Amino acid sequence: MTTTMDSKHSSWKGSLLLLLVLNLLLCKNVAASPACAGGAANCHLSLWNLFTRAVALSDYISNVAEDTFRDFEQTYATGQEFISRTIISCHTSSIPTPADKDQALNTESGTLLNTVRGLLNSWEDPLQHLTTTVMDMKEFPEVMIRRVQEIGHKTHQLREGMEKIIKQVEPGAVNDDIFAAWFGLSSLQEGDKDSRLVGFYNLLYCLRRDTNKVDNFLKILKCKVVHEGSC
Repeated sequence: MTTTMDSKHSSWKGSLLLLLVLNLLLCKNVAASPACAGGAANCHLSLWNLFTRAVALSDYISNVAEDTFRDFEQTYATGQEFISRTIISCHTSSIPTPADKDQALNTESGTLLNTVRGLLNSWEDPLQHLTTTVMDMKEFPEVMIRRVQEIGHKTHQLREGMEKIIKQVEPGAVNDDIFAAWFGLSSLQEGDKDSRLVGFYNLLYCLRRDTNKVDNFLKILKCKVVHEGSC
């Protein structure tokens, strides 16, 4: 048991160290690069820098979301009775997304950017409530609480970065306002402990799914926009 916990803590520390190193490298690159690609007004970062930073953030968020869901599943989602109560219905399912890499590559950059923004905006409310609620579940290990808080903080940073990217890629474009409302707060607060755990399971499952989508779409967008499809 001790060995498993040490391994999880080492994995968490390793991911955090990787992000810190990436941030330091990005800061160095920003200082050494031109202020903006194309001479856009009121801009401080080039598209290369913005996309590099966004991809580093999304990759980190996706990995932490994967680790959080895996650990939750191994700790709480045991037994056929629990699994039979789970209803995997993600609130973002109404947002149309490419089914695979080929579809994403053939999707217009502006459309894919709006899809990413829509997914991120749709998680703002549930992540705020998840961060608050998970702290009240005394049985949750501290590392899981820290991960959820980190996902919320980094996702906020990623949303801000996406707005800067969109302003450069499609200046003056109208926001399509892709958004999916979340109505699952009661599943995290009401009922008995097992019912609440089912609510957490469903939300963490969807969080893992959508952060993985965002990460994949951003990597494809960087290829399409920065490298002009040559990657």
